[in-house]
Amino acid sequence: MRKLYILFLLLTLGAWHTTTRASETDSIRVSLMTCSPGSEIYALFGHTAIRVEVPSQDIDWVYNYGMFSFNTPHFVFRFVTGETDYQLGIIPYPYFEEEYRERGSYVVEQELNLRPEEKVRLVGILQRNYLPENRTYRYNYFYDNCTTRARDRIEESIEGRVVYPVNRQATTFRQIIHRFTAGHPWDEFGIDLVLGAEADRAIDTRTQMFSPFVMMAEADSAVIRQADGETRPLVKATRRVVEASAQPSESSFPLSPMTCACLLLALSAVVSWAEWRHGMPSWWFDTLLFAFQGLAGCIVAFLFFFSLHPTVGSNYLLIILNPIPLIYLPWMIYKSLKGRKDAYHVGSAVVLTLFIVFWWLIPQKITLVILPLALSLLMRSVTRILVTRKARK
Repeated sequence: MRKLYILFLLLTLGAWHTTTRASETDSIRVSLMTCSPGSEIYALFGHTAIRVEVPSQDIDWVYNYGMFSFNTPHFVFRFVTGETDYQLGIIPYPYFEEEYRERGSYVVEQELNLRPEEKVRLVGILQRNYLPENRTYRYNYFYDNCTTRARDRIEESIEGRVVYPVNRQATTFRQIIHRFTAGHPWDEFGIDLVLGAEADRAIDTRTQMFSPFVMMAEADSAVIRQADGETRPLVKATRRVVEASAQPSESSFPLSPMTCACLLLALSAVVSWAEWRHGMPSWWFDTLLFAFQGLAGCIVAFLFFFSLHPTVGSNYLLIILNPIPLIYLPWMIYKSLKGRKDAYHVGSAVVLTLFIVFWWLIPQKITLVILPLALSLLMRSVTRILVTRKARK
């Protein structure tokens, strides 16, 4: 049934494109649709689509460059490596509206101030993009996503060029992301853990339009400048077609990442004191702590060396979050049980001390949650060094 529906859709589009008269094109409406964030991580930053209405043909469709399927083979692995393919999809507007209404998100419609021939050209571009050989593209969250695709297709259809405001304050990828992760501390922590220094460089207005809400704000103030110097607003009218509704809050972990990190630091202090004062064995605690460091390091290192995602290849957290502790863990446990001197802890203490002391020189905005985690690791390495020396006297 899905294949028959798509075939019918393409045939209808083709018939409309070849039979539309000039008088009918005046009734075409094309709009930029901006949807507020959802609760899922993939919907946390909002969404952009293009709506095409042709009342004379009973057409009211939404072109959506954000279609993907979790059932794609090796989806999780491809997503982690930055090799996720998205598609352009078409959905009747009532279904699109109902989806966001059920989600509790609001939807803003900006009707574009295009000439009749520009509207027809835009629909033609979208039709060609929807052909099976064209509809799939390699998704890139910052540089090639559902918002930038919609913007670029609109600009392609216009005779002249779109001029956006030039007074937008300089910002970074990370700062824009934080606008939408506020209230989602664990999502924010996870994202901050993998984004590198490139996410903290200042980006221009056009690059900022990877975000649906930046795009919406820029479109609202943008003008179309013709070759003869004539200008007109890009947006003809703006209205909210779906209102946000209160949704039942989902249960989440009650403690924030910073609270958990501080509790870990306090526990590390207690364990270290007990080991120093009373000789209580703590190899079990070090096993958990350094295994966690190594596992987090595996994620950071994999993304650093193998992922195509933008900005993850410039992550300075690789200095302290890498797989080395996990690889070395068996020898660490053995030497701890035997009370032997361990050069690993000397090296770890030096690296962690330098990282903490020169934190302010690192050209990357590192989440403060890392500080108590680094201090916990440093405390345990220093304690192991001191306890070993004390036992050898």
